[in-house]
Amino acid sequence: MASDVNSGKRVRKSTLMGEGKRLPPGQYLDMDDVFGPTFDGEVFKRFLGFVTPYKKKVVLSLIAVLAFSLSTLAVPLVVQYAVDNALDSGGSRTELLLVTGVLLVVAIINWGSNHIQQVVVGHMSNAMLFDIRRAMFHHLQRVGLSFSDKTEVGAVMSRTQGDTGALQEFMETMVQALGDIAILIGIVLVLLILDVRLALLVLTVIPVMLGVRLIWLPRARKRFLYARITQSICNGALGQNVNGVRVVQGMRREPVNLVRYQGLTSNNLRAATMAAQFSAILMPIVELLTGVAWAIVIVVGGLFVLDGDMSIGTMIAFLMLVRQFFDPIRNLTMHYNVLQRAMAAGERIFELLDIPTEVEDKDGAADLEEIDGSIEFDHVTFGYNPEHPVLHDVSFTVKPGEVIALVGPTGSGKTSITALTHRFYDVQKGTVKVGGHDVRDITQETLGHHVGMVLQEPFLFSESVHDNIQYNTAGITRERVIEAARTVGAHDFISKLKDGYDTILEERGSNLSIGQRQLISFARAIVADTEILVLDEATASIDSYTELMIQKALAKLLEGRTGVMIAHRLATIRGADRIIVLQDGRIVEMGNHDELMAENGLYFKLYSLNYSSFDDIPEDVVQEIAASVAGESNR
Repeated sequence: MASDVNSGKRVRKSTLMGEGKRLPPGQYLDMDDVFGPTFDGEVFKRFLGFVTPYKKKVVLSLIAVLAFSLSTLAVPLVVQYAVDNALDSGGSRTELLLVTGVLLVVAIINWGSNHIQQVVVGHMSNAMLFDIRRAMFHHLQRVGLSFSDKTEVGAVMSRTQGDTGALQEFMETMVQALGDIAILIGIVLVLLILDVRLALLVLTVIPVMLGVRLIWLPRARKRFLYARITQSICNGALGQNVNGVRVVQGMRREPVNLVRYQGLTSNNLRAATMAAQFSAILMPIVELLTGVAWAIVIVVGGLFVLDGDMSIGTMIAFLMLVRQFFDPIRNLTMHYNVLQRAMAAGERIFELLDIPTEVEDKDGAADLEEIDGSIEFDHVTFGYNPEHPVLHDVSFTVKPGEVIALVGPTGSGKTSITALTHRFYDVQKGTVKVGGHDVRDITQETLGHHVGMVLQEPFLFSESVHDNIQYNTAGITRERVIEAARTVGAHDFISKLKDGYDTILEERGSNLSIGQRQLISFARAIVADTEILVLDEATASIDSYTELMIQKALAKLLEGRTGVMIAHRLATIRGADRIIVLQDGRIVEMGNHDELMAENGLYFKLYSLNYSSFDDIPEDVVQEIAASVAGESNR
């Protein structure tokens, strides 16, 4: 719901989410808060920036719209001439054939201009949609991870798909709206030219229609909004239950969820029914007013004809023009709704495009071909929220080729150190150096080529196994890919896949086990061949036998390279050159396994608890032991 409604403070979520409960239409809803203003000049100006590259097509489409409008107005006038001249007692067959030819030419112009308008605007709107989505995709690849950490994927997808679609719809209807306005103005002018008296009488229905719209529109908008919100809630509940089907079935939650979903769909059914009822109100009223206008023309125009004040051709032209008059009015009502949706969609799109990238290359940042693999943290203080630091005055140095292990309970700052090494975030205080250079003084491209990462949750793309392994290392031979897979023990299971290395993986590699996915991510790291390799609990999802194989492979891989490991199992860190023990964002101990065990400090105490991982140790136990160690050191 939050992705569809910008004004959570004005919408009672608890009422909407209640099982079977109803929110009175419009209650606590501010239309401008939810949809945005009807017209936003700033959004429109920025939208025109995407239209500018297609100025020639815009001009062509406007010419086509003008030709379509003029040809539409010409038909009643040609009919008037035919009735009053070609068909009267003084007319001739030749004149009738000439009028027929003119009508045929006008019809061809009308069809041709409408076709050109549809084709040109269609191509232009699709190209513009591509430009907007490309701009959003490019920006989303560069925004800071703090945005990704706290933003739902569904909300971003809604903006890149639904909201851009609303702008595309607006682009298509904007040209049509200009044509409708031109036709409307043209019809009024022609009516006044043909007969001012009858034109003014016919136009008396306009205030009535405007009054109806002023009464109908606000109420209809509230009901349409209510239908949209309830539909969004239903979709959210459906998606949540589909994604969490294992938990649902495992806890036998199906009956409860069904009752809950029935309540939500009941809300949506009532909302959709009310919206449909209001949608069905306006069109019959427009048709009624059209009939009233026709009646005025027939009665009053007929009297004028009988009195000799108006020709029959003029009366017929009036009837045709009146019929055409209400079509653009109906269209403009729909265009108004499209405009409103587009303004809200544009605001959300440009809000996303305005998200600061946070981490950017500064002017003159160095692009290094080689680095020595050293890492240095110099009095680093960092927090995802600067007011609540995760790391406090952390300092350590990793020599080229040295392998260190970061250990500590959950929340101690291990992952933050690896993220800062790759400069996914910028520190608030201190300096992080890679290869002897402040990470802020070198390009992110440099870090990407020289710092490799293997994460606890491997992410594979819906591409072939081969492409996933050689990801970001284009030009690597197939033999090198196979060699990397053999090194980590992945070659055997890959060879057994349907198409071997050419097997297309499903989304996130879901057709592989977690351990198999991790092995492929290890092979990817080997192919990348970086000077620094960061392993963020990379063996957490692998069984002990597979882990033993990978440890042997990593021993070869890390030869001559710098390694930073976040240890999940304590047994995997014994071979590290140095172990850094973290607690509450501070380094409390540092040394190799034997040195730390000899010190009889925090590491020794925690290791002696016989847990398989520091992350398994309860926080209260860690605090208790830390306090005990601190007390012993003060004696």
